Amino acid sequence: MATTAAARRHEELGRDEVLVGPDWLEEHLHDPDLRAIEVDASATAYDEGHIEGAVLWNVYRDLKDSEYRLIDKAAVERLFARSGITRDSVVIVYGYAPALGFWLLKLYGHADVRILDCARGGWHDGGRPWTKDVETPMPTRYPLPEPDERIRAVQPVVEDAIGSSTSILVDVRSGSEYRGERFWPSGGLEEGGRPGHIPSAVHLPIEEVYDKTGSFRSPAELRRLFAPVDTKGDGEIIPYCTIGGRASTAWFVLSYLLGRRHVRVYDGSWAEWGRMPATPVACA
Repeated sequence: MATTAAARRHEELGRDEVLVGPDWLEEHLHDPDLRAIEVDASATAYDEGHIEGAVLWNVYRDLKDSEYRLIDKAAVERLFARSGITRDSVVIVYGYAPALGFWLLKLYGHADVRILDCARGGWHDGGRPWTKDVETPMPTRYPLPEPDERIRAVQPVVEDAIGSSTSILVDVRSGSEYRGERFWPSGGLEEGGRPGHIPSAVHLPIEEVYDKTGSFRSPAELRRLFAPVDTKGDGEIIPYCTIGGRASTAWFVLSYLLGRRHVRVYDGSWAEWGRMPATPVACA
């Protein structure tokens, strides 16, 4: 009973501290220490309109290098600096892949980062502060520590986890991606890329973590969704997707909304694995 009660307290505390509703964000939007970040796969949606004062982090341009691998620490420092982020900033992430922005900030130890708990369109449709204007924050200097590798799994670690009795690989992509019918979620091909999934990976599509408003479902609903990967165990869980956005969402839900320990994002995901000629690939 004590363990269950402690887990529930962790869930409640974590949800309150890492999710904010649109009312809260609108009230605090112009606080001097708040920074809003839209994390998206291109500039298209951002250019058509975004939350007032928000800075765009383009996943492919700003977070990944030409080989789809995560940018290095020096590049992250520059990204944080041009985004106006300091050690004391309250950072709110939203958009197509907010959990990836959340994970990156936590990878480098940022204390206060939260996800807007509603769909991007929901904010706009609610008549809240919205603009096409692009504001340039005052640049900052933010020296970063070494990344926290406890929440990141690199390719050799993932390969060692295949068939492991102490690690669970979780493929959170769509069924067509998992079965090897397509490489990219859009259905696009990748020269030299092999579709499929990592052998022994559990298939657990991530789309159902949100309700119809774009908010995260309740802990009880999320626990049922993630039941195939043992939400109460101590073994390591390594989610992956294509570029890390959906994998980071799984990590966020498991770690912060369900209180699961030992979860690490394979941020290279299929964009890395499927383009490496010697990695094992399975199709179903």
